Amino acid sequence: MRREFVDAVLEVAALIPAGRVLSYGDIAELLGSGGARQVGRVMSLHGGAVPWWRVIRADGTLPHELMGQAVQRYQREFTPIIIRETGAGPKVQMQLARWFPDDHDFDRIEDIRQKMSLPADGMEP
Repeated sequence: MRREFVDAVLEVAALIPAGRVLSYGDIAELLGSGGARQVGRVMSLHGGAVPWWRVIRADGTLPHELMGQAVQRYQREFTPIIIRETGAGPKVQMQLARWFPDDHDFDRIEDIRQKMSLPADGMEP
């Protein structure tokens, strides 16, 4: 996986405010590159230094082994979650928690996209 893509995913994840989330596919769409699986892979391998609990599946869940740690963070950040009685585990209420970037955020995301598309040496063509 290209280092520029990894860096871009992590930079977008770092922009997500407390109490908000994006799906893996949302990040891929914002970047105009990759897909949900590629973003998920980046978060799995490299996401420890960013707020990984804010990047989740489109259904509002995380892998089971991460959800316990994430719920504590969601509660501290007042992220809307549903605690289900059925043993299916908690899930984020995507319709309430999804982050919608404002114009300033979109400018920052566009800067990230531009860096991702530069050649490896960082120089403009």
